[in-house]
Amino acid sequence: MKVLKNKYGLIHVSIWSILLLLPYIVSNDYKIGPIPGLFFTISGLIHMGIFYSNAFFFYPRLINRWWLYIPTAILLLITSFWLKYHILAYWFPDVLKDVTAYKFIFAPSVGIFVISIIYRRVVNKIRYEKAQEQRRTEQLSTELKFLRSQISPHFLFNVLTNLVSLARKKSDQLESSLIMLSDLMRYMLYDTQGKKVPLTKEIEYLQSYIELQKLRFGSEIVINTVIELEEEAIEPMLLIPFVENAFKHGVAQINIQLSVKNGQLTFNVTNRFDRENEKDENSGIGLTNVKSRLELLYKDKHTLLIREDDNLFHVTLTLMLT
Repeated sequence: MKVLKNKYGLIHVSIWSILLLLPYIVSNDYKIGPIPGLFFTISGLIHMGIFYSNAFFFYPRLINRWWLYIPTAILLLITSFWLKYHILAYWFPDVLKDVTAYKFIFAPSVGIFVISIIYRRVVNKIRYEKAQEQRRTEQLSTELKFLRSQISPHFLFNVLTNLVSLARKKSDQLESSLIMLSDLMRYMLYDTQGKKVPLTKEIEYLQSYIELQKLRFGSEIVINTVIELEEEAIEPMLLIPFVENAFKHGVAQINIQLSVKNGQLTFNVTNRFDRENEKDENSGIGLTNVKSRLELLYKDKHTLLIREDDNLFHVTLTLMLT
């Protein structure tokens, strides 16, 4: 913000410096038409007073009270005319004798006044648009934080359900599963705080989740995984809901394919499901969540196709990462 202010400050200084010194830059006799250079510079200072007093004081404070603003604006212009006239009368009386020069003496005050109004309105519009953009950014950030916080409990609920199953079986794999879960929780708590994570890290997280599921189901479900990667970054915990959903409703076989080529990610998850199983009332939280996140983060940069063929559930996500 300071850099921005300094930038605009330099622009103002440069423009006014050129205007004030214009007679000494463009004319050998230091005049602009019939106007002496010194008077032109003094008039420039008066114009600065009109511009900044109106743009930064009178207009912002009085524009909504036009019955005060209009008399103030007229008084401001009359004051500038009075100052110019008396300066000419005292130092440059010969100029007053040339009536044709009056339009070059007094009209610029009106012009600068109009320019100051335009400037103020443009600045107000830019500030309003920036405030709106910041508000939208903050709203997006808040919504994404909520969606991320929603994903974690949903994921943990499913994993803990798996661990309960291992505990009931008194499985020797429970200890290794808990260690794996702690790694997953570390990822969720500490590695996903930024906007994006390396795709390789997200895949490690995904593979750890699959390993946990393998411990639970053993040979009951065949899991086929094919992964081909390029070095890219991705929104964290974006792929896991599709795999969660497959394990939650899948029967017999789950196929997972992921490839990244030329910055485009293609993710396919296919699983069989049993229509006769009653649908869990909490089912679909993860998919609904990830749809919202995709719409927020990758709007117009993704396609998500979800379809059912007989007892086969297909999810295909195509995502432009770059």
